[in-house]
Amino acid sequence: MRLLQKFKNKGKSSQYKGTSNYAYLATRVRAMKSKLVPKETYPRLMNMGISEITRFIQETEYKREIDELARTYSGVDLIEHGLNRNLAETFTKLIKISEGEPNHLITEYLRNYDVWNIKTLLRGKYYNASADEIKEALVSAGQLSYTFLSELAGKQSYSEVISVLESTVYYPILKEYDGTNLSDIENRLDKMYYNGLFNVISESKSKDRKLFAKFIRTEIDIKNIKTLFRLKKAGVSQDEIVDLIIDGGLELSKNNIQKLLPLSYDDFIQALDQYSFWDSISDAVNSDTDSLINVETQLIKHSLKSASSFSHVYPLSIVPIMDYIISKRNEVNNLRIITRGKAANLSDEIIKNQLVI
Repeated sequence: MRLLQKFKNKGKSSQYKGTSNYAYLATRVRAMKSKLVPKETYPRLMNMGISEITRFIQETEYKREIDELARTYSGVDLIEHGLNRNLAETFTKLIKISEGEPNHLITEYLRNYDVWNIKTLLRGKYYNASADEIKEALVSAGQLSYTFLSELAGKQSYSEVISVLESTVYYPILKEYDGTNLSDIENRLDKMYYNGLFNVISESKSKDRKLFAKFIRTEIDIKNIKTLFRLKKAGVSQDEIVDLIIDGGLELSKNNIQKLLPLSYDDFIQALDQYSFWDSISDAVNSDTDSLINVETQLIKHSLKSASSFSHVYPLSIVPIMDYIISKRNEVNNLRIITRGKAANLSDEIIKNQLVI
């Protein structure tokens, strides 16, 4: 009960207080970003085995997590848990060192990990994954603690998980889950998360709310264009696609989405040349493309480059913080891709094509 009460308190909407400390925070974030794995290091990692990668990671910012978890895990499991724990602790640190408005915005943005973890728990129960398998994918970077999430991972069924979450803001959606409509529930959780962010943005007309809004709306564009690519490639109907689109994009407005929906896959590709991300993906797309991995990789690269450029224009704002968050998340994804690829004996070419460097 004490654990659940703690979660109830953490789940309440943040009310930011105090002075915004952007100058201090920007300095700290620059220092943290300087410690990210340099892009020149990835080719070296590609030539390493799992044990060598573990030793390399142990000599970086992940050392403490790897050292602590080495008592329980080894090999790929050790790396997975170490990466996830470091990511969670890094983002928790951002919340702790921030004050006022940036603290409020960071806290609300990182609620996406609460949604991620709930979806992970439901997927795990759906596929009869073990508690350990579910825990390996958890990232407690939001408001839900790892202890709380681990307890949920040990529940016998999805209905038990949902029952524990009855007092949360997610329950009105979760209670509609019947064991067969997982995709719909996940989609509704994502939309709820972004609606929450737009509510936060509307609380103030400050410059940083506007910058934060631009960042979020650009993120929605990337999510929507990836959804459109996947579903149009798969021949999914227009009505089914529209249910999965998230409102609020910057370039891909509701009106622009409506124009793209009826198009054939080939016409859809041709219609994208008017958008800012087109130059990033144009070489990767054509009607004969079997896999969309390269397209999605290029879209993520576009997002990272845009955030980095944006942060240089507004150095004392929320933007460099958001830039760091997505850069750190990308680093963890890259290290995970290399590790999983090596464990699965994938070719270097396949692994390299999935990396966002």
